[in-house]
Amino acid sequence: MPKATQRAAKAPKSSPEAVPATKIADLWLGQHLRGLRKMHELSLEQLAERCGLSVGALSQIERGITSPTMRSLRRLSEVFNVPMSQLFHEGEYPPVEELGRIVRAQGRRVLSLNTTGVQKELLTPAVSGALEIYLVTIAPGGSSGPELYTHKGEEGGYVMAGEMVLEVEDRVFTLKTGDSFRFKSQTPHRFANNTDTETTVVWTNVVG
Repeated sequence: MPKATQRAAKAPKSSPEAVPATKIADLWLGQHLRGLRKMHELSLEQLAERCGLSVGALSQIERGITSPTMRSLRRLSEVFNVPMSQLFHEGEYPPVEELGRIVRAQGRRVLSLNTTGVQKELLTPAVSGALEIYLVTIAPGGSSGPELYTHKGEEGGYVMAGEMVLEVEDRVFTLKTGDSFRFKSQTPHRFANNTDTETTVVWTNVVG
């Protein structure tokens, strides 16, 4: 074996530098806030207008580059209609290598829309990407609202339990356990649970 190769083989591998706890906290909070924004279907521009922060400042917070002030967090909690305590992590932070890749069951972002009887749990990491997967729970009588709505992208889903009415343009479909669906999100649509039992749907959005 050549000497140069021997030296390379014997050279100790450099261990990766530990990520400071404060940096992990900023990364986690940024992803958490991004997840809340996406579940509320708000763009950075729309959120900036509602909370009074600049688009640039929000972008840096979501990417974990800067830490938000308490005043900024209070404004964001008001826009998202969540208590301030929900913006703080309880217990240990996940390993840095899992941030943006893995979502543990206890670390899901949850959005409960009590006025409509719908709860969304974000199953995918809240980072920049086209794919979003939600666990949607629709209470008896719950719905997305009385009006058809549209947004960018494409979506599909699988009814895990219960029954759901899906309206797409002028067509109405009744979906039961085991049924699945897909449609363009730009097409006017709405959903509802008209039964007296809870409905659970794995819902996927591809933002385009």
